[in-house]
This record gives sequence, structure tokens and C-alpha cells, in this order.
Amino acid sequence: MTSPPPKTPRLLARAAQTATAAAAVADVFRTLEFREHTVPHTVSQQNEAPRDSVLGTQIFIWLMTLSALLFLVWLARSRRNALELSPEAKLPGGGWLIGAWFVPVVNLFVPLRHVLAIARASSPAWDRKRDTTLVSLWWAAWLGHGIVLTTTLKVVPESMAGLVVTEVLMAAAAVLLILVIERITALQSAALDRPAPVPSPVEV
Repeated sequence: MTSPPPKTPRLLARAAQTATAAAAVADVFRTLEFREHTVPHTVSQQNEAPRDSVLGTQIFIWLMTLSALLFLVWLARSRRNALELSPEAKLPGGGWLIGAWFVPVVNLFVPLRHVLAIARASSPAWDRKRDTTLVSLWWAAWLGHGIVLTTTLKVVPESMAGLVVTEVLMAAAAVLLILVIERITALQSAALDRPAPVPSPVEV
């Protein structure tokens, strides 16, 4: 029994991109809301602050969770396609592809290697300099966001500068991830949509 032909994850890509953008926007509103209510001016604001902050945080967590799930599903599909396009490529197993994101310390560098491996196996058109830089910038922004956020919350939780830097890095990571998804999906689409060569007739 032959396996079905690989499908380009266009729909998954769009869903992951949309969820990523929505989570980034929700994070900005959540942060602004938190900052606005840090020093309430009226009794009414004091009463509304906890409720508003909790709601904003819940919405952000839901969207962030959805974004992460869609991204991982898209990544797993992209890995299968990359194996079809480059059977000789050394790609991580499906379990390790997902599991590496949840192992402390390992998740600081291994997921980046996995994404790059899938991207390179997706098409010879992958530009090692330009496209690899795009993926690396996304990862740097994502790690930078986590480092600055953790440091700010522990050292200077009311720092406006730390808040601004955190949100800038979050927005940059979201935009860069959307571009990474778009690039890899476009490469796989071009490769998978290319008509298969017609075998030449065998002379008897």
C-alpha cells in the first residue's frame, strides 16, 4: 500500500501565523493594561485592576498556547515533507522534534537546529546566508524576550525600560516567526507542486 503524497502545510502555516500575531497583540494589550493599573488613580480603578489584569492574562495564555500548538503541528508536517523532498537529510525523529522544546537547557539551542535542518532539507533554494540569518534572528529575539522578561520581573518589576524592551523583543520574535513559517512553507510548496518528471518510454 503506497503512502499518500505529501501535502504543503499552507493552511497550518496560515493558522499558526494568525495565532502568533494575535498572541503578540494580546501581550501588548495585557502589558499596557497591567502598567496602567500599577498605580491606580481612583477607587474604581483599584477595584477593576485585578479583574482586568486577570482577563487580559487569560486571553494571552489561551492565544499563546494555541499559537504554540499550531506551530508544533506545522513543524511536524514540515518535517515529514522535508523527508519526502530530501530522504538523505538527517532530521530529528518526530518525538524529539517536539520533546526538545520542553527539556530545560536543551530547549535553548536544539529547537533552532531542528528548524534549520528542516528548512535546509526543504529545498536547494534555501539561502544559507540570508535565510539562515532570518531563522537565527527569530531565535535570538525569542530568547532575548525570555531573558529580559525574567530579569525584569525579578530585579526591577516596575521598570518601564524593561517593559518596553520586553514588548519590542516579543513583537520582533512574532514577526520573524511569521516570516520563517512563510519562507519554509513557500519553499516546500514550490518543490511539492512541481510536476513529476514523465519517465521516458522503454524501448523493446
